[in-house]
Amino acid sequence: MFFFGKKNKAVDNSANNSAGSGKGVAKGGNVTVSSIKVLGAGCSSCHTQFENAKQAVQNMGLAVEVEYVTDLQKIMEYGVLSTPAIVIDENVAAMGNILSPADIEKLLQK
Repeated sequence: MFFFGKKNKAVDNSANNSAGSGKGVAKGGNVTVSSIKVLGAGCSSCHTQFENAKQAVQNMGLAVEVEYVTDLQKIMEYGVLSTPAIVIDENVAAMGNILSPADIEKLLQK
């Protein structure tokens, strides 16, 4: 459990490449994003976060797929202690709260 708070960068790269999600870079206006992941245990809050993230991507006109990660081992490797969480370009951007599509759009613009 010594990984809490630290991200192992070599964890999901092979999974992304084989699944085809997160390939390339999506540009919407001045936003450049290569991957978006929602980490969750499969509960209704996590599903809501996933749908809100997909809506935010659609609203911004980004051509990036939002991936839903439910594997507890992968979630722990990001150092996430509470779900749902959003990972943008392999960096945890938010955790523990359900964000609206507008709030997620703000995170993507940072």
